[in-house]
Amino acid sequence: MLTTAEATAAILDAMPEFPATGTKVEETTGSILRQAVLAERDQPPFDRVMMDGVAVRHSNVSDGIREFPIQAMQAAGDAAMTLRDGHCIEIMTGASLPENADCIIPVESISVEENVATIEAGYKAEHRRFIHPRASDHAEGAELLSTGKRITPMDIAIIASCGLTEVEVSGKPGVRIISTGNELVAAGKPVAPHQIRLSNGPAIQALLEQHGYADCGQDHIVDERDQLRARIKTHLNEADVLILSGGVSMGKADYVPEVLADLGVEVVFHKISQRPGKPMWFGVGPNKQAVFALPGNPVSALVCCRQYVIPALEKASLATARTPEFASLSADITFKPDLTCFQPVRLISNAAGQVLAMPVKTNTSGDFTALSGTDGYVELAREQSYFAAGTAVFLYRW
Repeated sequence: MLTTAEATAAILDAMPEFPATGTKVEETTGSILRQAVLAERDQPPFDRVMMDGVAVRHSNVSDGIREFPIQAMQAAGDAAMTLRDGHCIEIMTGASLPENADCIIPVESISVEENVATIEAGYKAEHRRFIHPRASDHAEGAELLSTGKRITPMDIAIIASCGLTEVEVSGKPGVRIISTGNELVAAGKPVAPHQIRLSNGPAIQALLEQHGYADCGQDHIVDERDQLRARIKTHLNEADVLILSGGVSMGKADYVPEVLADLGVEVVFHKISQRPGKPMWFGVGPNKQAVFALPGNPVSALVCCRQYVIPALEKASLATARTPEFASLSADITFKPDLTCFQPVRLISNAAGQVLAMPVKTNTSGDFTALSGTDGYVELAREQSYFAAGTAVFLYRW
């Protein structure tokens, strides 16, 4: 049985590379960037005025001049004027600095009468104050965004500022989610006393979409070999990634591993030394499709999806690896089995600025209602059984 680290490595090593595709910028939020984004020009592209007021020559002020005839007015978006000696130009925030000007006197520190601006007594003008220098943010050609960046709304502003209408991003893989089991009934349909509602498929799809993988489809297949074989074959031919939930344990009706083998899916591993999610199965299809068979218990399925499926999709999308995140336990935890424990938690913070992970108990790995209000889960190493409050542990947000 593999450790969690060995299972992660095996999955990532087996993942293919999703192709890049040119996409309109407005459709790329949440996608993985597959090109460098370079500055179209200097930013700011000119010496930018930062205050409403008047633009003057600092040397005139240093010579004792306090009254300046107003030569003209220049607003943001106007071409830069040329300032005449001994004069001033009324200037607006965001405007380009007039030629020969090197000092801005804010509007609050001047008075205007008969088209003459007078600097108030006691105001000390400073050379190039309230001027945002050209290229001080970045120079033309500077790399502003790198390959592997997940595009945020802030990145959209950067891409647009570079004059791009389309960028290369990782294509969204086609993901098919299959829930197996005779006992499952979808919402909206009559449910018998001995049946349960189908919840894993919708939850897994929502988790994938939250991470930017929206091309998902769902199916429910009963525990019958021929139906499983026929329907899984269809999905395997259509999808880049197949995620099954249920049917991977050791019961007599757990046909999924057998059916996948019949369809040419090569098993990479079955079972991981963890709780919840020990029965997880992973394999590779005949056309390099990634096939994840998750346990049927909802908590196990969601933890395995977040712990293994999401990082695998990010690896195949050439996303920059996530920076590990940590939290401190808010309470003591004892976990005796010789397994890695993935403990659901709710995050709080204290006055010292620490992120604290408060354990949230689930009655069983089927108690999915307890996950509402949790922020993720922490990883408790299998090498120990007691974890004191204050212990720093790996944190995985949902």
